[in-house]
Amino acid sequence: MRFMVMVKATKDSESGVMPTEQEFAAMGAFNEELVKAGVMEAGEGLHPSSRGARVAFSGKDRRVIDGPFSETKELVAGFWIWKCASLQEAIEWVKKCPNPMRTDSEIEIRQIFSAEDFGDALTPELREQEERLRKEMESRAG
Repeated sequence: MRFMVMVKATKDSESGVMPTEQEFAAMGAFNEELVKAGVMEAGEGLHPSSRGARVAFSGKDRRVIDGPFSETKELVAGFWIWKCASLQEAIEWVKKCPNPMRTDSEIEIRQIFSAEDFGDALTPELREQEERLRKEMESRAG
């Protein structure tokens, strides 16, 4: 199973406060443990929402909303993609994580859909397209 593990934003992360050398080192050690265990597939921090945008959809209309966004507790400051045997395993890894923020913080864990989760709606042709696109992305990244 794959999971997206999201570090929720705080007022500090939204105002652009950068981690200290010690905080970078602690998170680097945790990431190294994840990689050595074969859990971590990707992970990145995100710039504050003031440097981002949202696109709102209404039928055929599109509306761009520039950041910053007001609900800090609903924003994501960083993420990992992990491969774990279960949600419980992902929870156990998160519990080992150093606090990603200087204040109280939260990390949200969400399972990523796999092709099997979509049943018959994902036809053989669409599965083939999905696999082709995945391989193309991997070759471009490699």
